[in-house]
Amino acid sequence: TYLIIDQKLTSQVHEIVGRINGKFGTLTSVPIHHLDRSLDFTALCALYAVTDVALVTSLRDGMNLVSYEFVACQAAKKGVLILSEFAGAAQSLGAGALLVNPWNISDVATSIRYALNMSEDEREKRFHHNFMHVTTHTSQEWAATFVSELNDTVVEAQLRTRQVLPVLPIDTAVSRYTCSHNRLLILGFNGSLTEPVDSSGRRGGQIRELEPRLNPELKEPLKKLCGDEKTTVIVLSGSDRSVLDNNFEEFNMWLAAENGMFLRLTSGDWMTTMPENLNMDWVDSVKHVFEYFTERTPRSHFELRETSLVWNYKYADVEFGRLQARDLLQHLWTGPISNAALDVVHGGRSVEVRAVGVTKGAAIDRILGEIVHNKNMKAPIDYVLCIGHFLNKDEDIYSFFEPELPAMTHMSSRATSPDPYGYASRGSKPKLPGSRTPKSQAHLMKQRSLSTLERSNFGTSSWRQLGRDDRASHEGSSVLDLKGENYFSCAVSKKRTNARYLLRSSSDVVELLKELADTVP
Repeated sequence: TYLIIDQKLTSQVHEIVGRINGKFGTLTSVPIHHLDRSLDFTALCALYAVTDVALVTSLRDGMNLVSYEFVACQAAKKGVLILSEFAGAAQSLGAGALLVNPWNISDVATSIRYALNMSEDEREKRFHHNFMHVTTHTSQEWAATFVSELNDTVVEAQLRTRQVLPVLPIDTAVSRYTCSHNRLLILGFNGSLTEPVDSSGRRGGQIRELEPRLNPELKEPLKKLCGDEKTTVIVLSGSDRSVLDNNFEEFNMWLAAENGMFLRLTSGDWMTTMPENLNMDWVDSVKHVFEYFTERTPRSHFELRETSLVWNYKYADVEFGRLQARDLLQHLWTGPISNAALDVVHGGRSVEVRAVGVTKGAAIDRILGEIVHNKNMKAPIDYVLCIGHFLNKDEDIYSFFEPELPAMTHMSSRATSPDPYGYASRGSKPKLPGSRTPKSQAHLMKQRSLSTLERSNFGTSSWRQLGRDDRASHEGSSVLDLKGENYFSCAVSKKRTNARYLLRSSSDVVELLKELADTVP
């Protein structure tokens, strides 16, 4: 029996080999042939071929070729490979080898004894595993696979990389605005209408308040736009109702809080579009996780809303906040929401948990239906400007107005959010009496349904439920009569988005709204 020992030769090895050969050797043979010299490749392959057991006891290594060479030379004899579990080859040849811990001497000795006495059938099976791996995973195959996967990665990256969005042509948007007769402005709040904030949450040397505030430069433009009879302004936000009340109470506009689950004309009361079968039993368990991570992350906070919970770390240390968010997501997925019908939305500096299907896009048709009914619109909406720094989950609001448009080079495919609560199938959207449906293919026609929800007693007087009425009896053409060139969807300071155009910062939003307001007589 030949033992090929691949380790650094030391004087101790010489002494051990000499002692063993002196005790068990004879004049004609010795139990250990210690080859303390280099061998040419042909002689080495010959030794591999006649070996019964190969013992590789590396304490650490990267790519150990000895074990592969041994297997390749054993097609006839089918010898046994004893391999250190610390060797790099243990991950690929472990199925057919005997893995040992080289620090455990008794374990190594037991494995040597077991290998020498192994049955022929087991030797055959173990060798087959390793030989198939060595013969199929050659260096040529590795190189071909590497190049192929590299090419696939380039192609996939090109497919994932969306075309750079053009900056919104403000002059064109303003010009189309002045030529239209019934305009709809949908404005996000956070990151769009708020004051710019740096990553540390500081402005002018002072720590900013946690609650977002309306940019003071927008007050006058918004007052003008809201006072225009031809213009309807909606602020659609994931924020709580109190936040929108505090910032927009003085304007004549529509407020849609918590991703459209609550709706209010500033001169009226809050209404809810929340379905009565919305399951909120998960709130307490998620709240406990959010409280835990808020305590662990300085300058983070969480918001408990009617339909969602949000953990915000935008004022925390950037790197530490990102690490904490990753741990928080792991806690959520393996714990309280592992089997719940919930969406976890990881924003730029926040983690939000909400019921499946609660998105801005899923709510906008119900919001439009209520607005049309309330204002008793006679003319269809022919101009839409949608601006926001929305989460990816909420960007379905952009596609709401253009899913039937022909594919454009600057638009990517969009997935429809699930709708487990039947948001879009509970009635008919109110129609505009007396209007006609244009036949031109240039028009973007919409035939959408309004969710007229069941009345439900939620035990509070601060808002009312949208109830069944005779809205569906209004017949006529669609609420929207929108040409493609009259729809402007704009993402604020986002590189990857489903919107048509880009606004680089909230300062650009201020400039745009000021120019629109200047056209109001």
